[in-house]
Amino acid sequence: MTDPTGGQEDRILEHEYDGIQEYDNPMPRWWLMTFAGTVIFSAIYVLNIGPVGNGKGRVADYEDDMKAFAAAHPAPQVTVTLAELQAVVKDHEAVEHGEETYKANCVACHGPDGGGIIGPNLTDTYWLHGGTLTDIYKTMMDGVLEKGMPPWGKTLRPEQVRNVVAYVSTLQGTTPVNPKAPQGVPLGVPTTP
Repeated sequence: MTDPTGGQEDRILEHEYDGIQEYDNPMPRWWLMTFAGTVIFSAIYVLNIGPVGNGKGRVADYEDDMKAFAAAHPAPQVTVTLAELQAVVKDHEAVEHGEETYKANCVACHGPDGGGIIGPNLTDTYWLHGGTLTDIYKTMMDGVLEKGMPPWGKTLRPEQVRNVVAYVSTLQGTTPVNPKAPQGVPLGVPTTP
C-alpha cells in the first residue's frame, strides 16, 4: 500500500489558539502560479505597458475612442438672434414655460422672485455679464463656472433656455422681498469680456 502523503508526515504548526492546532499545508503550486500570473498581469495593465494584445495600450485606445466619438457627435452650436429673443419675450406662453423652468432650476441661486441668493439679483439694472437678451442667453448657455453658474446649454434644450431668458427679462424692475445688493455694472454700460 502506498502512502497518500507521498512519504511526508503532516506537520502541525507549533502555535495553538483556543486549543486548536493547524496543519502546515502549503498552497498547491498551480494556485501559486496562477496568483503570480495575476500579479504580473495587473502590473502590466496598471502601468499601461502596451501593446499587450491588440491596440496601443488601454489609455491610448480610450483616448482614440473618445476622439472618434467627439468627431461623430459634435456639440450642437446653437445661436440665436436678438430678434428671435424679442419674439420669445412677446410670447406669453413661452414666458410661462420659462417661469416653470426657472422655478425648477434657478430658484436655488437666484431666489423665487429673482432677488438673488447665491447668484446675483436679476431684478435690478446691474449685471455682471451684460444684461441684454443676448448677453443673458450667452451667460445661460455657456455658464460662468468660476462664479458657480452652470452651463445650462448642456442640460436644457435651446428652447428652454430662450424661454428662461424671456422670463428673466420680465423680472427687470420688479421688487423682490429680500433683494441682494447690486453687483456688476448698470445696464447700458459696456462690460469687458
